[in-house]
Amino acid sequence: MSLRLALFFIIVTFVTGLNYGQLKSPDKVVFKLDIAKDATPSVLARILKADKLPISEISFEKGVYHFYPDLGLEKFVHISNHNDVIIKTAFPIQNFNNLTIDGQGSTFVFHGRMIPFLIDNSNNINVKNVSVDWAQPFHSEATVIATNKETHTFDIKISDKYPYEIRDKQLIFVKEYYEHDFGQAILYDPKRKAISFNTEAYTSLALYKKVSVSRNLDKINYKYPTDNLEPDKRIIGRESNLIFKEIKPGIVRIYNHKKKLPELNKIIVSKGEQQHNRLAPAFRVSNVIGFFATNVNVHHAGGMGLIAENSENLILDSFNVTPSNGRMVSTSADATHFVGCRGKVILKNCIFSNQLDDATNVHGTYQIIQDVKDDYTLGIRMGHFQQQGFVIGRTNDKIGFLRLSNSFFPFADNSIKSIKKINSRYQIITFNEKLPSDLKVGDLIENLDAYPELTVENCTIKNNRARGLLISTPKKTVIKNNFFSTEMEGILIPVESGHWYESGSASDLLITGNTFQDCQHSGFNRGVIRFDTDDDNANIAFKNIKIENNTFNQFDNLILQVKNTDGLLFTKNVITNSGTFPQLHPNNPAIRISHSKNIQFKNNIYKGKASKILETDASVGKLKFK
Repeated sequence: MSLRLALFFIIVTFVTGLNYGQLKSPDKVVFKLDIAKDATPSVLARILKADKLPISEISFEKGVYHFYPDLGLEKFVHISNHNDVIIKTAFPIQNFNNLTIDGQGSTFVFHGRMIPFLIDNSNNINVKNVSVDWAQPFHSEATVIATNKETHTFDIKISDKYPYEIRDKQLIFVKEYYEHDFGQAILYDPKRKAISFNTEAYTSLALYKKVSVSRNLDKINYKYPTDNLEPDKRIIGRESNLIFKEIKPGIVRIYNHKKKLPELNKIIVSKGEQQHNRLAPAFRVSNVIGFFATNVNVHHAGGMGLIAENSENLILDSFNVTPSNGRMVSTSADATHFVGCRGKVILKNCIFSNQLDDATNVHGTYQIIQDVKDDYTLGIRMGHFQQQGFVIGRTNDKIGFLRLSNSFFPFADNSIKSIKKINSRYQIITFNEKLPSDLKVGDLIENLDAYPELTVENCTIKNNRARGLLISTPKKTVIKNNFFSTEMEGILIPVESGHWYESGSASDLLITGNTFQDCQHSGFNRGVIRFDTDDDNANIAFKNIKIENNTFNQFDNLILQVKNTDGLLFTKNVITNSGTFPQLHPNNPAIRISHSKNIQFKNNIYKGKASKILETDASVGKLKFK
């Protein structure tokens, strides 16, 4: 054998013998189905060698691949609007440039506390042609099979798909590597495969009640402000209220329910208490410039389908969040969520259905001034415990200073010189210029550069809990040719400063060509499109709004609810009554406006049931619906 031929055989043997797949070329990796029983170690091993063996593309032979956490890379992560958790992953996409992950039609099935795609500090990442699911979901489902009015109890039937046990009279659903209680329950209608009509009359369940003995807690004094929503604070002063008793295997009776008894044959869905139930989003994208997801299906996640933070230029095309395996629920939180992002965010041709929160949420963060250290330096505190660890901006980003009692817009601005993280809740920011002399502890800051232009086009949003779109970006926003059928608002435009501390407000918004079908069917008394603030004042928050050529086919009256708005044109819209459900709030007008000005109605068609179309306060002046 010649030396050249011998070297050839050595090279071929080495390349084909690699346990992480075959290298078709120096930078393209193909994984075969021989790793499918647990793909985690093979995929992870190759990704961890990327610093020495660069990768431009990772593809998979079409099939079903399982990913277990046991051999995954362990990370502690702060994730916006999620728990701060220790997770494991097979895809730590960190410090990558120009990488494509192509599932070629494969399904990735995850087990337990994993983040399928952990993407950080990277550029131009493309994920396509893949479905993400979990073997056991992070929520649980049961069927209501009996009610007793005399004892005010009801019975649920739990299938073998949802293992459980009863501990200290509490129902605990046990999963692979995870468990949850019966918190945050809601009803689904199995016939419609959607949130049950008027579910607010029946759920949520009062899992806790006030404790009977609580002494001297008022003697505990905190030097600094505290967050009563934190898990360790939230449990103070309460104990278990519901009592669960197994009647026979798979049948559990529930006592001490405070609302109406749920209807028979409805599916009751539970995901556990809020401070514990957001720990495994399907995609976590942070500090990424250029993220593209095409033909991606997320069938489940223990949190959001995608959470993107401090990233730029994100395009989701046919990114679908839909349930699998006969489940009522897809993701246990939002389908998609964007925090502090910039550039463009584009959602097109997507389906967002049956998730247990919004289809998408776009906003920045308010952070609270804890202390003024000198003329250039502030100590900043995170307001909500699920925003811990979030860094508000980059060097030279423009920061606005706000006092919302006076205005929803900044009274001054400055730019970042440096940020020093002291702990997950407290950071020190040094600015390039002198701070305003009238800045106070308790004022808020927001990053004026960290908002994206947003396009949501040709998407279907339906059968989910909560809203369709929750939008807080002052940049150009176009909501076009979408279908909405949501439990709460189809579109909510908020300023949210006292709970989640989500910053931003709409200043250039077009809502056109959309269909709104029977939104707000869970029982809330709110508009299908709603502009609102959580600060009760008359200050203007929203500007330059146009709502045109939309169809509202609604069972109830209230279509549009406007507050704190300067400049809104509502034109060429058609409003009809669907008759799908009985009206819940028949005395409402079709449109309610307060603390607003420069509102116009032109060339609309109204065929609804409201006896009064337009209701306004004195701020609006003379106004007619036409």
